[in-house]
Amino acid sequence: MKIGIVILNWNGLELLKTYLPSVVEHSKDHVVYLADNASTDDSIKWTQKAFPVVKIIAMDENRGYAGGYNVALKKVEEEVVCLLNSDVAVTPGWCDAIATRFEKDAHLAACQPKLLDDKKRDYFEYAGAAGGFLDRYAYPYCRGRVFHTIEKDTGQYNHVVDLHWASGACLFLRKEAFNLVGRFDEDYFAHQEEIDLCWRLRHAGYQISYEPQSVVYHLGGGTLNNLNPQKTFFNFRNSLYNIVKNDRSRFWFCILFVRMILDGIAGIKFITELKWTHFIAVLRAHFNFYLNLRSLFNKRKLLKESESLTMVKNADLSIVYQYFIKGNKTYE
Repeated sequence: MKIGIVILNWNGLELLKTYLPSVVEHSKDHVVYLADNASTDDSIKWTQKAFPVVKIIAMDENRGYAGGYNVALKKVEEEVVCLLNSDVAVTPGWCDAIATRFEKDAHLAACQPKLLDDKKRDYFEYAGAAGGFLDRYAYPYCRGRVFHTIEKDTGQYNHVVDLHWASGACLFLRKEAFNLVGRFDEDYFAHQEEIDLCWRLRHAGYQISYEPQSVVYHLGGGTLNNLNPQKTFFNFRNSLYNIVKNDRSRFWFCILFVRMILDGIAGIKFITELKWTHFIAVLRAHFNFYLNLRSLFNKRKLLKESESLTMVKNADLSIVYQYFIKGNKTYE
């Protein structure tokens, strides 16, 4: 099975110079794409000259992670794709075990490899580690990483396990399932859109998994590092989006309320640490969330109704999901 490896890039020339060589070297049985989000540097020219084997998908504007991949994947022919950050170094055979699993298991929709830290290679990396999960209040965490505590890789997670979500830093997807549930929600723009997607895939009856035989090294923070308040904004806002859209528990609204209180406590912590820009980012996240509540409730309704359909009616599911993803704000 050939995998379409799609690297989303925005003004990341230096990262491409560092990390693209390993991807090309260790992916010769697959197809590598550069999906460029309207970069103003020489990313495309350099890639075409240095690695003419890489296929270029050039976009006319920066659509973020969600919109960028939604557009790019329409132009990728392979049945299984890998959404790969531009700051990831791969290893020999990194696609093999995952390709085999997609061939053998039709219910597998998303999978991630073991993500280790490129700066400290015997430790897990923050954005995915050994697979993602959600706690009761939709806080994401990973095996190998809880909050800011990172574990050393001693082989403790060298076994396959089902996940709640797979990391967007190196995310293998079955395109049929991806399209069926409506692709990425572009209202997220960046951060946690893979959590939303995986949650919808699980509601649709698909499996999300981890494959430890595949190993990659992630730099992390290549686009927005942890010190950037814009990252704080996206993470707080999009996590609230996830609860409204995807939590199907009976008392989900109470969970949302508690989560908002916890966000307030986090905001106070930012004040005590004199991180005023991050405190303002939390406020902005909540105000933006309130402004979009009506749209989110409409999406929730559409998702719940579409999930009640049987998987036999795949075409119907696709139509309903595409309806809300394309920006319609009311349900007819």
